[in-house]
Amino acid sequence: MNTAPDGPLIVQSDRTVLLEVAHPLAEDARHDLAVFAELERAPEHIHTYRITRLGLWNARAAGHDADAMLETLKKYSKFPIPQSVSVDVAETVGRYGRLVINRDDDGALILTATDPAVLREITRGKKVAGLLFERRGDHTFVVQPWARGQLKQELLKLGWPAEDNAGYTPGTRHEMDLDAQGWGLREYQQHAIDNFFHHGSGVVVLPCGAGKTLVGLGAMAQSKTTTLILVTNTVSARQWRSEILKRTTLTEEEVGEYSGQTKEIRPVTIATYQILTAKRKGEYAHLSLLDALDWGLVIYDEVHLLPAPVFKLTADLQARRRLGLTATLVREDGREGDVFSLIGPKRFDAPWKEIEAQGFISPASCFEVRVDLPENQRLEYAASADDERFRLAATAPAKTKVVRALVQKHAGERILVIGQYLDQIDDLAEQLNAPKLTGATPVVERERLYQEFREGITKVLVVSKVANFSVDLPEATVAIQVSGSFGSRQEEAQRLGRLLRPKESGLPANFYTLVARDTVDQDFAQNRQRFLAEQGYSYTILDADDLT
Repeated sequence: MNTAPDGPLIVQSDRTVLLEVAHPLAEDARHDLAVFAELERAPEHIHTYRITRLGLWNARAAGHDADAMLETLKKYSKFPIPQSVSVDVAETVGRYGRLVINRDDDGALILTATDPAVLREITRGKKVAGLLFERRGDHTFVVQPWARGQLKQELLKLGWPAEDNAGYTPGTRHEMDLDAQGWGLREYQQHAIDNFFHHGSGVVVLPCGAGKTLVGLGAMAQSKTTTLILVTNTVSARQWRSEILKRTTLTEEEVGEYSGQTKEIRPVTIATYQILTAKRKGEYAHLSLLDALDWGLVIYDEVHLLPAPVFKLTADLQARRRLGLTATLVREDGREGDVFSLIGPKRFDAPWKEIEAQGFISPASCFEVRVDLPENQRLEYAASADDERFRLAATAPAKTKVVRALVQKHAGERILVIGQYLDQIDDLAEQLNAPKLTGATPVVERERLYQEFREGITKVLVVSKVANFSVDLPEATVAIQVSGSFGSRQEEAQRLGRLLRPKESGLPANFYTLVARDTVDQDFAQNRQRFLAEQGYSYTILDADDLT
């Protein structure tokens, strides 16, 4: 296919791709490009994507080949694709699958290479060599039985991702089915489940509100085995339990919670990441949970938040079928490679705007509201150290006036006001005469406040980052983000996600981010918005004076 002289893309030899945002084909190009490229910068007119090795390998694992990726570039590119990029993409994608982990007839793990030179290259390193113990011919090594996860991590670091076809323990069989009275799995949810089982393990990426939990339940019903579900917090655990009892044939006696408050081990057990990483006398106190039953399926909810210690524990779970669920594979610690190696590659990814177009998540408008610091605060800001500047900008008192104006503008709707700093949250709750919810709020009180918000008894709720994840508030139509975790892209996506569940009210969703102009607050805001820009959302810039 020839390039398009009037196309929206420019592909450069350093693997960056420039997208002209105003071009009529920009949305189509963005949709196709997001399969294998990562958005790096998203100013008003030209967005910059980068083609990374991990992005190419995730795309390959999801079923896209190098020819299809290069055809996407050619289809939308104004100029010929640099020859170095074409060669690099083809060679990088071609590395996936040249090393395969299997089991031989006697059950031993074996690593097989399509090319003896590749095997020779990887075994020169001490870290990989220590995970192998017997050579079988020019193409094969026997792997230490405990080293399946570690080997995949080390091979990825060397640029040779291994395809893991070694299979999984079936676990202890436990009968369960979906109780689909009045509802059914959507086509994309079933497609995600089918892709997962076809490959064995991996990650399903769906927008907030698109039914990731239902994908998990569908996987459980299909596997019919004992299941360990790892979640972010106790509130999330309770929500999973509620959905399981509502939508499957499992009973209360079959579903257990393993958290700081409760220690139940049942055929389906829901545990928090915190309890799994809790230490006593320097040892992981609850590590036995991973072998408490013969788990046939392990589900990682919000897998992009998987704490670093759980990666090490997960390296020992490679014989268990693993399903990661997330709205974004972005990790602020840069450990996307460990998700790829230890949970599995991306198996299904549905763009947010595509799910919105099908009517399964609410349309949303995003706004960046810029406030000015008064002269005395600007002087204080200028004289402050870097680590204090962000707090001064993020907690600018001028933002409170804007919050009040926005709450008044959307009077009668259900509104989340989200902040990072406790003193700011206290002040906002007092100014708005609204309840607040933070990490210090007891679980019972959190559930009560969430339920009152769902029922419309409470219209405005002031929350900290504890409400970022796995909280089902379907009738929330407005979120006002007053401050956040620096430039966290995943947090921005999760906060918008609070609004995307379809509304009985039919009201559209509005997401406001308050930013102090000409400060680091504005710089971080640009980074926060990158992932959502990649998903097709654009931010309208508003001036605070126009609102107040």
